[in-house]
Amino acid sequence: MSADARPNTVVRDVRETQFRMSREEFARHVNATAAAMGENTGCTARLIAAWERGEVASPRPVYERVLHEITGRSLADLGFATRRAPAAAVPVIPTRPYARRADDTDVERRTFLRDGAGSVTGIAMGDPRPRQSGRRMGMREVRQVLASTAAISSHVRDHGSTAMHHEAEKSLNAAHGWLRHGQFSESTGRLLRSATGELTVAVGNLAFDAGRHNDARSLFTESLTAARLAADPVLEARSFGCLSRLARESGRPREAVSAAQVARGIARSLGSPRMQALFAMREAGGWAFLGDRCACDAAIVDAHTQFEKGPRDSDPAWLGFFTPAELVGLESLCRADLGQHERAAYGAEQAVLLTGRGFTRSRALYTADIAVQNAKRERPDLDNALRASDEALSYLPQVQSRRLINAVRDIEAALQRHVRVPAVAAWLTDYHALGIA
Repeated sequence: MSADARPNTVVRDVRETQFRMSREEFARHVNATAAAMGENTGCTARLIAAWERGEVASPRPVYERVLHEITGRSLADLGFATRRAPAAAVPVIPTRPYARRADDTDVERRTFLRDGAGSVTGIAMGDPRPRQSGRRMGMREVRQVLASTAAISSHVRDHGSTAMHHEAEKSLNAAHGWLRHGQFSESTGRLLRSATGELTVAVGNLAFDAGRHNDARSLFTESLTAARLAADPVLEARSFGCLSRLARESGRPREAVSAAQVARGIARSLGSPRMQALFAMREAGGWAFLGDRCACDAAIVDAHTQFEKGPRDSDPAWLGFFTPAELVGLESLCRADLGQHERAAYGAEQAVLLTGRGFTRSRALYTADIAVQNAKRERPDLDNALRASDEALSYLPQVQSRRLINAVRDIEAALQRHVRVPAVAAWLTDYHALGIA
């Protein structure tokens, strides 16, 4: 921090008190909001830290617009100076092609591995195929792979997987082409392999959402291999977590438990309680599927305990989806598998209430859970079931997800037992007329 810099306690208080986010989470929130506004930003945890330390007297105009959208406050109300620095004092970014330095510093390596996906949110997917074999690779290529990962993840989170399949595979094939044919230093190679592993997870999640479980399993296994080759424990833990979720959904609960336990073991040394909480909840899902209530409850308690420790700056960017809404939502799925339908319905309702902007698919899926669980509970609440059923159907044009279609089918199956109720019969008639495949 320079001698003239004065810490901006206002913006830090907004982040910690109003939004209860780590710097990493807030940076990702800035980028996601910018993307929704049609803006391009590259906000990172390091930039947020610079704002809070007072090293940036006044953010660039694009950040002024985005921060106003997020907080409703002016720059002055956020503790920034309102007068811009003279134009001559602003360094000009060169337009020549990126030239990599001889050696990357440890700080750069950590920054790109931890902050990379969040720093490129909002950049459109490209086609990063090398123009010729043996071309020198650098940080520009790493950024492009991370940009593709962010674009896929953002689209699937809001709109489902249907429209992204071919573009995502093109990007993944291009990244593999770089690894096979490009030239790079050892440090850049590790970063590129880690970034490609994250892209592989994103494409695997896309396959999972589309119901292509065999493809998803292959991709998650591939990302696990990339993690080990790159010595990237965060990616390794994430890959095991993805394999756990996939195993549960594929009817292999013991495998789900084992994979989640391995992920938890890796995560213990990574300084991220929220990551540990996620994998504890994955383990709970496996136990619930097995009908082991005691083991499930123990894992859920562990998950809540770790989650309450709060965010850390070491949390990876991809963990941003694991909000309080997702925590209670995953617990509600466990309660459903244990036959505790009333608790499951309440949990799904809480998940919908807590889900913020930018998680449309999750809101749709939990809305469908509300309908199913209210129809299945010991004393069915058909009014709420039908209300949630209508709302779940309303998401279908926007969210093109096989998981959501399957969830709507689950609604239909749950309501069939109440077909003698006129309102239910009318809903089922309307549903069948839609011809949902």
